[in-house]
Amino acid sequence: MAWNFNQKEAVFLQIANRLRGEILSGKYAPHEQFPSVRQLASEAAVNPNTMQKALAHLEEEGILHSHGTVGRFVTSDTAILRSAKERMMRDTVRNILEETRALGITTEELVKYITEEDKN
Repeated sequence: MAWNFNQKEAVFLQIANRLRGEILSGKYAPHEQFPSVRQLASEAAVNPNTMQKALAHLEEEGILHSHGTVGRFVTSDTAILRSAKERMMRDTVRNILEETRALGITTEELVKYITEEDKN
């Protein structure tokens, strides 16, 4: 099934964000071989060049590394993965804070809503 993309951000960045999230959530283990460009492009229903650009972006971050013609692998460097996870968490919190502040919701109210939702 094709992945859903928004019009606000470049598709390759949305793909990189999704794949980064899958890696950091443990769907792909450290040092595990990553699916091929063609396989992922087919799954996402995007051009292989777009997928290649997303994977190159993750390589630049150090999350993936290439072994020539063998393929790409998730890094085994836990410090890189930990740092990427923290960066992703901080970005998510920052976005939530920006959106809720625009609605006039205070940090205290937000914490209350989060706590209530977490109980459900």
